[in-house]
Parts: sequence; C-alpha cells; structure tokens
Amino acid sequence: MAAVLFSAVILVCLLLPIAVLSYGFPAALKLERAVPPNHEMEMSQLKARDRARHGRLLQSLGGVVDFPVDGTFDPFVVGLYYTKLRLGSPPRDFYVQIDTGSDVLWVSCASCNGCPQTSGLQIQLNYFDPGSSGTATPISCSDQRCSWGVQSSDSGCSVQNNLCAYTFQYGDGSGTSGYYVSDLLQFDMIVGSSLVPNSTAQVVFGCSTSQTGDLVKSDRAVDGIFGFGQQGMSVISQLASQAVAPRVFSHCLKGENGGGGILVLGEIVEPNMVFTPLVPSQPHYNVNLLSISVNGQALPINPSVFSTSNGQGTIIDTGTTLAYLSEAAYVPFVEAITNAVSQSVRPVVSKGSQCYVLTTSVADVFPTVSLNFAGGASMFLNPQDYLIQQNNVGGTAVWCIGFQRLQNQGITILGDLVLKDKIFVYDLVGQRIGWANYDCSMSVNVSATSSSGRSEYVNAGQFSDNAAAPQKPSLDIVGNIVLLLLLVVINMFL
Repeated sequence: MAAVLFSAVILVCLLLPIAVLSYGFPAALKLERAVPPNHEMEMSQLKARDRARHGRLLQSLGGVVDFPVDGTFDPFVVGLYYTKLRLGSPPRDFYVQIDTGSDVLWVSCASCNGCPQTSGLQIQLNYFDPGSSGTATPISCSDQRCSWGVQSSDSGCSVQNNLCAYTFQYGDGSGTSGYYVSDLLQFDMIVGSSLVPNSTAQVVFGCSTSQTGDLVKSDRAVDGIFGFGQQGMSVISQLASQAVAPRVFSHCLKGENGGGGILVLGEIVEPNMVFTPLVPSQPHYNVNLLSISVNGQALPINPSVFSTSNGQGTIIDTGTTLAYLSEAAYVPFVEAITNAVSQSVRPVVSKGSQCYVLTTSVADVFPTVSLNFAGGASMFLNPQDYLIQQNNVGGTAVWCIGFQRLQNQGITILGDLVLKDKIFVYDLVGQRIGWANYDCSMSVNVSATSSSGRSEYVNAGQFSDNAAAPQKPSLDIVGNIVLLLLLVVINMFL
C-alpha cells in the first residue's frame, strides 16, 4: 500500500505542470473520493458530501465570493437589481433581488400559493423543493438557528408541524410567509485574477409558501429576495460565522447600457472612498445625513428632519428603486433645483411630480447636488442621480425629479437611483459605509482576509461562460493547488 501511495504522489507531481500550464484550477479536474463496493450510502448522498468537502478545501485558498448582477434602476425597464444563486443538491438556479433593506434570503417553495409562474424579465423561474435536494433539512422550532429570526420578530413556531416559520411585510405592502430550511449555497470564489467555481457552504434560508402584493406580479417577478442586513439570519452573517467570507460586502450597480454591475463579499478598494459611521442599534443601514446642498449652497432644512429616532432617519436600501425625502426636505430641494434651471428649461408638473422640458443635455443645465453625512463624508449626485427621464420626442426631453415626497414621515430612503454608478462598501466590523463614484462596467480590486490572516487583493468583475480564460495563478496559489491534489490522492487510499 505504501508503494502504491508513493507512486500516486509521484504521478500527481508529474501531472502538476500540465495543470499549471493550462492555467486551470482543481475544480476542473472533477476529483471524487473512491467508494467501497459495499458502501451503504446513496450515490447522491456521497456526491453531495464530496461536493461540500471540496468546497471547504477550495475555501482555504482565500478569496472573495463573487455574485453576478443583472437588472437596472430604470423603473420603466426593470426597476430592480438581482443576482443568481445556486441552492441545493443537485444545485438549482434562483434569481433573487439584491436587498440591503431586509435580512433574510428566501425563495419560492414548491408548495407556494400565489407565486408567479412567469417573469417579464425573461428569466426562468424556479421553485425550491426540499424533498428533491439531498442536503436540505427543515429548521425545527427547537433548532438554535430559529432564534435568529425570533429575535427580530420575523419567526415563530408552527404548532402543527414543529417548523420554524416566518412572515415578512415589506414597505410597498407586499408580503411573504413560509418556513426555514438549511441547505448548500454554491458560489464562485475569486483567487487572484482567476475564478474558482462551485465552492459551497451550509446556509439557512426561507422557503416561501405564500406571497402577496407586488411579489405576485409577473412583469418583474423573481424567485425571491436576497437580504443583506446585519441580523444573524442574513447570509452575510452566516458565512462570516463559518469563516467563509468576511463581514463586509460591496456592490457597484451599473446605471446605463443595460445595467448589471458587481456584487462581492469583500471590501472593494478604491482611493477615492469616503466613509460615514452606521447609526448603532438600528434594524437597517441607517446613516446620519446632516444637510443637502445644491450648487454648493446648503438648503434651509432643519437638521432634526434627518435625525435617527422613533423610526426616523436615513436608510440606504438597494431594494428601493427611487429615493424618498420627508416633506420638510422635499419642498426646499425641489424649489432649489427649479430656481437653478428656470432660465434654461420649462418647468411642468406631471402626475404630481415636478418635471422639466428641455432641448439640451441635463448635464449642461442641472446643478450638482451634495448629500452631506456625519464624519465629513459627502455624496455628490450628478443630474442623472436625482432625475428620471420620462420621454424624448423630436429632440425635446422631459425629465422629472426622481426623489419622491414622503408625507407625515421623517424618513429619507436612498434607493437605486442614487446608489447606481458608485462603489458602496458595507463594513459590518467597522460599522461604517463608504462610497465613491465609479464606472461599474470596469473591474474592481477587492480586499479579503485569507485563512493565514493576511489581507489579500483580488480583481473582481462579472464572470460568465464567455469570460476570458483565467490568468496564470501566482506561486502561492500553485502551492495551495499542490496541497489540495495531494490531500485528495492520500484520502483515496485511506
């Protein structure tokens, strides 16, 4: 046996240069554990177990988790950004909206009542069936993980079947209910400039059995919602607790030319980033907005309008399409914009919104707006960051204020209209949020802490089946590949 093992190790060493020269990674070798003839486990169970094990080995290479992004902020086209996840064994694809305004990942369940059957987004909708996944486990009321949702008043126990159930109500009046399950999330990891696919981690997510409101409309239907909040049930918190990913995530949502963008678990590094502290002990990503300036002039708004107290404050939310101001801030904001452009455009009111008719580019006419936050951080908005184009006929365009009025509410919500074309970093360890204007069609540098504790930088963008071939791995990565191959071969003979 020792001679055979030694020969196998030599064989791996001889084959290694071929693997390195092809610029490939071990995931492409389809390595599997040898199965004794008298093994009593189902083959599907063995494959699921090996898939999880291989995922753990790949994670030890140290990198960042990269999710594809599709969709756009434009409410006349899509009005949301979404990503594709792979859940279960065997994995199935689910398209879910990216939402920093909620905590839980949930997808439509096979037994869902009222869930949409088709989508106007030209995507194939799927339903998660726990019985068809070899690694799915329903979360019971006694499971400690059920308490993660109970703490935020989202979960409860079903007396009939002892399942950990949930009910969510969203700000637009829509809602969903169902129960929690645990299963494998399959994702891509970027190491250096190369893609390492098919890593896995066990996560708890919702299996939706009922949906209401806008969630059931088919025009922009998706399979579920991917909550990126800070609570224990969020995927970002779960992966961080397993040391799979850091407690920081970043996105760069592309505004023009079809949308899309970048979403990574890791910190996008950009020299022009500015940061503001998160308001502590809040259920959402609340920040302290201090003032709004138009053309460098602060608007006459009482700072108490933006204060965080009793359900008031400023929230950053990718699940919101437009942006919202309380009436005390909305009126002076619109007046300042109108006064700044009154000599160059024709102001009109359309369906209750302040609009402008113009024959030139908005960039040539409309002023820059600055949102000024605690810590000296300012967010500079170009006209396309606060205006929405309604139509364009014969060289005459109608643009409307994209900020909406919230009556009798002291809430400011910064949605995709404002967040697009910027890098945003959510540093949950440092309890801060940072941003910088950026062309989100370009790649970005992402920092992640490796298993050795070092801070490593990788280059992330949107990967697809048509992406360029991975570049040559570094010597550190090659060493990890050698270790991985040796571990697999040795394991086959144990």
